[in-house]
Amino acid sequence: MIVDLWHSIGGYFYDVFILRLDWWAWIGIVAQALFTGRFLVQWIASERAGKSVIPFSFWTLSISGGTLLLVYALYRRDPVFIMGQALGVVIYFRNLAFVLKERREQAAAKQSTEQ
Repeated sequence: MIVDLWHSIGGYFYDVFILRLDWWAWIGIVAQALFTGRFLVQWIASERAGKSVIPFSFWTLSISGGTLLLVYALYRRDPVFIMGQALGVVIYFRNLAFVLKERREQAAAKQSTEQ
């Protein structure tokens, strides 16, 4: 019984990770790696600062990974995945706009104090 279960599980993973591994699956894997990388970047930045920090690269990785995952979800025709990624990408772009606005304001303030 355990041997049969082991063979079934092995057959499942062979099917998923070998037989079904096409270019779209690779796009999904790269997208997920980018998306996961943002958490590593945020964690490392926070550990270095000793407080919660969200670096600029967190938002660029969020947009890159989220957009690729959305494209992958559209191709796979998964409505749950599409809805989740579409909203996320909009939110990431909005947060990036806030970050860029703050940087412009800080640069303008610095420039005005230097004059």
